Amino acid sequence: MATLAQWIEGARPRTLPAAIAPILVGAGAAYQQGDIVWGYVALAALVALALQIGVNYANDYSDGVRGTDEVRVGPIRLVGQRLAAPRSVRTAAFAAFAVAAVLGLALVVLSGLWVMLPVGAVAVLAAWYYTGGSRPYGYLGLGEVFVFVFFGLVATLGTMATMTSLTAAGWWGAIGVGSVASAILVANNLRDIPTDSVTGKRTLAVRLGDRGTRTLYVSLIAVAFLMAGLAALTTPFALLALLSAPLAVRPVRAVAGGAIGRDLIPALAGTGIFELAWAALLALGLALGYHA
Repeated sequence: MATLAQWIEGARPRTLPAAIAPILVGAGAAYQQGDIVWGYVALAALVALALQIGVNYANDYSDGVRGTDEVRVGPIRLVGQRLAAPRSVRTAAFAAFAVAAVLGLALVVLSGLWVMLPVGAVAVLAAWYYTGGSRPYGYLGLGEVFVFVFFGLVATLGTMATMTSLTAAGWWGAIGVGSVASAILVANNLRDIPTDSVTGKRTLAVRLGDRGTRTLYVSLIAVAFLMAGLAALTTPFALLALLSAPLAVRPVRAVAGGAIGRDLIPALAGTGIFELAWAALLALGLALGYHA
């Protein structure tokens, strides 16, 4: 049986900044409009964290039972390394999805934003079918689309919409945070190109090849800075997000410089830290631009 520490590592804590970052940006954009409900922000954060953990366990389970995780560089694979029974990992994934669903329902009821009910249901289904089912879309090169939509647009704008109407700043922030979240997955799949290629997992990285994937990663990071510049059109304080640039240097240098295998693991963690810092600074900048 897997130890508690292994279960925690199996939840892939390094990916959790991708869950918190959009909530921060959504909250900052709402504060800019003078409409902030901290209880809603807390609920949205818990929903996003539960969904992210559920995705990670579901990915572990589905890849493990398919045999695509048996030879893999990176964090622990509970099923692929036979540390936990597949059924147990699947149960953990469903439990996380259930927590996300219950907390999401509470947020919908409290805020009255009923349109998020079907959106939330689609998010849970998309989380499972990323690598689950007979034709997982993550194996077709669409994983980055899922991340951009649900951990960028939906999480950011959904958080904001529970409190106020959407704004241009909210949209720019959502696009920026979704781009960096996608960059995390791009770096992950870049690392796994050799093993994914032989196991039939046709991720976007496999389709683009090594060089194209590295170019995509750098481009997604650049989009975040571009979106901060556009958000600055609503308040110059949004330029605070540019202070996160030093945190992007090492991961960008590693990816652009040709790092492979285990040498890309620090780039994954570094991209997550950069995303959290970028989001926090942008949220602060938007909040400082509060329209009284």
